[in-house]
Amino acid sequence: MSTAKVALVCDRSPSVQAHARIPSLLSALRERDGLTLDAYWISTAEADDLEGFDGIWILPGSPYRSEAGAVNAARVAREHGIPFLGTCGGFQHTLLEYARNVLGLAVAHAENDPDAQDFLLMPLACSLVGHEEAVRLTPGSLAEKIIGVEKTVERYSCSFGLNPAYLPVLEEGGLNFTGHDADGAVRILELPGHPFFLATLFQPELAGDGTRPHPIITAFASAATGQQVRR
Repeated sequence: MSTAKVALVCDRSPSVQAHARIPSLLSALRERDGLTLDAYWISTAEADDLEGFDGIWILPGSPYRSEAGAVNAARVAREHGIPFLGTCGGFQHTLLEYARNVLGLAVAHAENDPDAQDFLLMPLACSLVGHEEAVRLTPGSLAEKIIGVEKTVERYSCSFGLNPAYLPVLEEGGLNFTGHDADGAVRILELPGHPFFLATLFQPELAGDGTRPHPIITAFASAATGQQVRR
């Protein structure tokens, strides 16, 4: 059985429910799906040497100690074709990385830099902390193929999302947004042409009781294992 080396990029804390769920999710992946991950917790302040991992997962828990570290994790995965998952804060910093490094935009995250002039990530009109919300998936997208339905209900713990003024720019620049709420706000992004690159504003770590991994987590683990085999 192959073991994939995966970087869990965040600032680990027992107070973050998503972090507390990870050990049981790793056990469930191994026991239920035969997917064994050798997981390394990497602080955002130390996320500068990730090329040797088979998978990179930016976990929730923002504001991170190092915005630059979180952004770098997404960049490394994108540029080196490493299977990637970003959830909640990971979704937000994936957007930040792409906007800055691919599209050359001088944009900020309002949570990290509230005095900036141009925000890519802004406070949501209604906070989603502790909420569940329906997400519509684009037919034929990676997310829809993984989850297997065109509408799903997911759990959130966030207060920031994409500034909708930048949606057309990001779409024209190559990102696919394949999950939306009832009002059309983006909830999932994908990067075409990458082996596995998916980020969600919701937290799949919080699905169920932690004994059955969300399909997105299973798909990421499978992609990381495949990467290890190819290496």
